[in-house]
Amino acid sequence: MKIFYAVQATGNGHIARAIELLPYLQQYGTVDIFLSGNNSSLQTSLPVRYKSKGVSLYYTQGGGLDYVRMMKEFSARRVWKEAKDLPVENYDCVLIDFESIAALSCRLKKIPCIGFGHQASFQSAKVPKPATKNMAGEWILKYYAPSTVYTGLHFKQYDNFIFNPVIKDVILKAQPDNKNHITVYLPQYSDDLLINYFVNLKDVQFHLFSKTAKLLSTKKNITIQPVDNDAFNKSIINCSGVITGAGFETPAEILYLGKKLLCIPIKGQYEQKCNAAALKDFNVPVIENIDKNFVEIIINWLQQQQPKQLQLQHSTENIVAFVMQQAERLK
Repeated sequence: MKIFYAVQATGNGHIARAIELLPYLQQYGTVDIFLSGNNSSLQTSLPVRYKSKGVSLYYTQGGGLDYVRMMKEFSARRVWKEAKDLPVENYDCVLIDFESIAALSCRLKKIPCIGFGHQASFQSAKVPKPATKNMAGEWILKYYAPSTVYTGLHFKQYDNFIFNPVIKDVILKAQPDNKNHITVYLPQYSDDLLINYFVNLKDVQFHLFSKTAKLLSTKKNITIQPVDNDAFNKSIINCSGVITGAGFETPAEILYLGKKLLCIPIKGQYEQKCNAAALKDFNVPVIENIDKNFVEIIINWLQQQQPKQLQLQHSTENIVAFVMQQAERLK
C-alpha cells in the first residue's frame, strides 16, 4: 500500500505524533510525508517527500495570534497551485492530520481521504466545548481540512471514532521521578516576559524551553534551552509540574505521567479553549492570561493535589489498524 500522510507543522505536536506513528504505518506499506507549515521547532527525520509553507501560525509577544503577519504570509494562489500539483491520486491511502492543502487536493480530484488526529475528534458533537462557543472557531475545526471519514484523538473516548491520545513510546516506558523543577513550554510568550515572573520564585527551579534560544543558558533559577525532543521528554519525566498551553499532545503526556499541569490557552485559538473545557474533567487549572497575579497563581498551583491521570484504552498499533481498516473501505 502507498500511503500519503499530510502533517501539519504549525506546532510540534503534529510532527511528534507523526514520528510515533510512522513505524506502525510502514507495516502496511510505503509512507510519503507532506509537511505543511513552518512553525515547528522540532528537527525531524521523517520521510518528507513534499513540503509547503502551508498556512502557518504566528504569535504576538503578548500570547495571542499575530493575524497581520499570518495574512501577509498567506497566498491563496500558492495554496491553490500546490493543491492541484499534489499527486494524491497516486496513493492507496491519504491520511490528513488537519492539513488544508492536501484536503483541498483530495476534494478537487475527488480522492477519498481520512481525517486523522485531535482536530478530527471535533466532528463529533459530543466532545467538550466552552460555555461560549465561537462560530468562526467551530467552522475552522469542522471545515479547515474536510475529509471523507475521520479517526479522532482526545483525552477521553467521547464517540465511537475517537481514540485516546498517541503517547510517545519514551513516555509510555518512562519511570516518572520528581527532581523538583517546573517544565515550561509557552511559545506564545516571549522569554523575557516569562523570566521576569519566574525570577521572583527563587526557591523554584524552572526549565524554560524556548523557540528562539539557540544555546542552553542559565539565569538565576531558570535554565533556558532550545526546543529539543529528547531534552523536553527528560524534563517532563523528572519534573514536579508543567506550565504550558492548552494544546493536546503535551497535556496528554503530562496527564499520563501523573504530573501537575497548569494550562494557559493561546489567545484566539478556539481549539485550545475546547481543550481547556475538557481538561476540567481532570482537575487541571486553566488561566486566561499572564498578569500581575501569575506568581501567586503558581504558588497556589504547586500546593494543589495531582490531577486525574489519563488512562489509555487503545494502543498506537490498535489506532493505526483502525485507520487502515477505513482505508480499505474507501477503496
